[in-house]
Amino acid sequence: MSDQAQASVVQTRRDGEVLVVSINNPPVNALGHAVRAGLLAAVEQAEADAAVRAVLIVGEGKAFIAGADIREFGKPAMPPSLPEVLNRLEGSSKIVVAAIHGPALGGGLEVALSAHYRIALPAAKLGLPEVNLGLLPGAGGTQRAPRLMGAEAAADLMLTGKHLSAKAALAAGLVDKLVEAADATAAGLAYANELLAAGAAPRRTRDLEVADKAAALAALDTLAAETAKKSRGLFSPLKIVECVRAAVELPFDEGIAKERALFVECLNSPQRAGLIHAFFAERETAKIPEAKAAAPRHFAKIAVIGGGTMGAGITVSALDAGLTVTMVERDAESIARGQANVEKVYNGLIAKGRMTEEAKAAIMARYTPSISYDAIGDVDLVIEAVFEDLEVKKAVFKELDRVCKPGAVLATNTSYLDIDAIAAATARPQDVIGLHFFSPANIMKLLEIVVPAKVSPDVVTTAFELAKRMKKVPVRAGVCDGFIGNRILAVYKQAADYIMEDGASPYEIDAAVRGFGYPMGPFQVTDLAGGDIGWATRKRRAATRDPKARYVEVADRICERGWFGQKTGRGFYLYPQGARVGQPDPEVLAIVDAERAKKGVTPRQFTPDEIMRRYMAAMVNEGAKVLEEGIALRPLDIDVTFLSGYGFPRFRGGPMKWADMQGLDKVLADIREFAKEDALFWKPAPLLEKLVAEGRDFDSLNKAA
Repeated sequence: MSDQAQASVVQTRRDGEVLVVSINNPPVNALGHAVRAGLLAAVEQAEADAAVRAVLIVGEGKAFIAGADIREFGKPAMPPSLPEVLNRLEGSSKIVVAAIHGPALGGGLEVALSAHYRIALPAAKLGLPEVNLGLLPGAGGTQRAPRLMGAEAAADLMLTGKHLSAKAALAAGLVDKLVEAADATAAGLAYANELLAAGAAPRRTRDLEVADKAAALAALDTLAAETAKKSRGLFSPLKIVECVRAAVELPFDEGIAKERALFVECLNSPQRAGLIHAFFAERETAKIPEAKAAAPRHFAKIAVIGGGTMGAGITVSALDAGLTVTMVERDAESIARGQANVEKVYNGLIAKGRMTEEAKAAIMARYTPSISYDAIGDVDLVIEAVFEDLEVKKAVFKELDRVCKPGAVLATNTSYLDIDAIAAATARPQDVIGLHFFSPANIMKLLEIVVPAKVSPDVVTTAFELAKRMKKVPVRAGVCDGFIGNRILAVYKQAADYIMEDGASPYEIDAAVRGFGYPMGPFQVTDLAGGDIGWATRKRRAATRDPKARYVEVADRICERGWFGQKTGRGFYLYPQGARVGQPDPEVLAIVDAERAKKGVTPRQFTPDEIMRRYMAAMVNEGAKVLEEGIALRPLDIDVTFLSGYGFPRFRGGPMKWADMQGLDKVLADIREFAKEDALFWKPAPLLEKLVAEGRDFDSLNKAA
C-alpha cells in the first residue's frame, strides 16, 4: 500500500494542541491495512511533535470504525497488526481521545478501548460481534472491556454480539461522556481541550484492575456452564469466557498473549470457515439475474388476505417496514380474530417494555381490517395467506384479478403448491409471484421468493425490494413441489423415518441432530408445527407416490390417533399440562415396534454419527438435484435457505458448505454405500457425481454463477 493511499484514508491536521486523526475509508471506515498503517503513523507523528499534547480519533461519514475489512478475509495478514497499533496508541505519552458516532464495532471498538478517554454522540453503536464469525475480539477487546465495564457485562457483550446504544455504553462504563452534538470532530475537540485544561494525563485501560475479582470469577463459572449448554457445539463462545477469565486473573500482557493464542485457534477452526461462508452467502442471495433487467415497481400500500397466524405475522412485518396494510378476511368474526393476532404481537412488546402504547397506536393507524375485496382496489401489492389448498387459493386469485389495479403485484404465501397453476387462474400471470414466509413471519428471517414461468422481471425485483424493507434474507427459488427448503426437508425427513424404522428411536435421532448443532430434531419439529400438516401433505401426494418407494407409516399411525403434537398434548412426544418440552412416549415406541414387525424389519443400533451421515447425505443429494434442475441458482442459496429458515447450525455454513468441508467424494461414497440397501431412495445426483469426477466442489458453482 503506497504512502499516498495510506494518507488518503487516515488524514491528520493540527487544531491548536490537538492532532485530529480522521479515518476516511468509505463506506464504514473498516480497519484495512491502510487504516492500520495510517493510525500507527499518526501516533508516531504526535509523539514526534512537541506542540501536540492530545490526539483525537474520529471517523468520517456515518461510522466511527465498523470493524475489520471483509475484503481482507482469507488473505495473508499485512503488518502492522491491529494489536501492535493499539498497544502503541495506548502507550502514547500524549492523551488520546476517541469521539464515537455511528458504529464502533469489533476492531473499531477495540481502537476506542485503547484510547485514554472516550465520548459518544447519540447515534453511536458499540459492540464486539466477532462471535458471529466464529472468532473472539483479537486486539485486546477481551482484556480491556472487562477492565472498563466488569467481567460479566463484558462477557455478555461478546457472547451475544449485541450493540449498545450511546446511553447504554455510558451506563456500562465503556464511554466517559455522552454529548448531544451532531459533529463528532467539534465535540471531540471540545472534550480534548477540556481535558488538557484540567491537566489530564494518559489513562491507560491496561492499568486498571477488574473490580471484585472473586465475584467476577463466580459469575464467569456460571456463565461458562450456561454457555456450554447454549452454544450447541460452537467453538468460540467458551474461548471468550476463557479470555475474560484471563482478564480477571492475569496481568495485562499475559492476558493479551492468552487472547492471541485463543484467537488463532478460532481463526484456524473449520467453524470459522462455515461462519464466514454464511456471512458472505447472505449478502450474495440478492444478486439475481432479474436485477440486471428491471427496477422494482413502486409500493407503499399492501393487502394481506387472511388473518391467521401466518397472515398476522406477514402484516406485522409489513407494518414494521413502514407500509400501509389492509387485511381481508371472510367475515366479521374472522377479521376480529385477525386484528387480535396482530395486536397480540405489539401488546407483547409493550408488556416487555420494548414499545409504548403511543408507538403501537401510530403503527396500527396504518392497519385497516376489512371483509371485502373491494377495499383493496388501490393497493400496490397483495400477499395471499389462506389455507394451503390449490382450489381455495385459485378462488382468491380470481377475486384479486377482479379488484386489483393493473400493475399490482399478486403474491401467494404457499409452502408447496404449484404457483404456475395459481398464476393461470388470473388474466395477469406476469404479475404473480410466490413469497414463502416462514412462521412466525414477523420473526423468521428467510423469505423464499418463488419465480413462476410467466412472471415479469420487475415483479421479481419488487419482491426482493420488499424483502429488503422487511429486513428479511431473500432466496430466489424456482417452482416445484416444496421449492428449495420444503422439497429438501421432505427427503431428509424421509431418511429420518427410514433410520427410525430400521432401529433408532425418534428420540435418539432428535438427540443426534441436536448434537450436530440444530436447536431441535425432526420429530420435535413435527410436533411443534403440527403433525396434521405433514399428514395432509402425505395424503395429497399418495396418488402420485412411486409404489416401489419405501414408505414409513409411523407418523400416519400417530396422526390417526389424533396426536398432532404440542397443540394436542402429544405427538411423537408427550406434553403433559401444556408443557413446551416433550417427554418420550412409550406408546409411540410400541407403534414403531409394531410397524417394524409388520414390515419384517429387524431393528439395529445406530450411533449418532451413523444417523447424521445418512441425514446429511440425503439433504446434500437432494440439494444437488435442486441445483441441477435450476430450482436454486447456486449452492449458497440452498445454504442460506437452511441457515435462515430451518435451524441449520450456522457454524457449519449450510448443507452444501458442510459437504464441501467433508469432501464430496466422502459424501458420494456414503450415498453409494446406502444405495446397496435402497437403490431408489439413495440414487446419487448426477451433479454430485460430476463434481467428484472433476475434482470440484459446490463452492466452484458459487464462483461460476
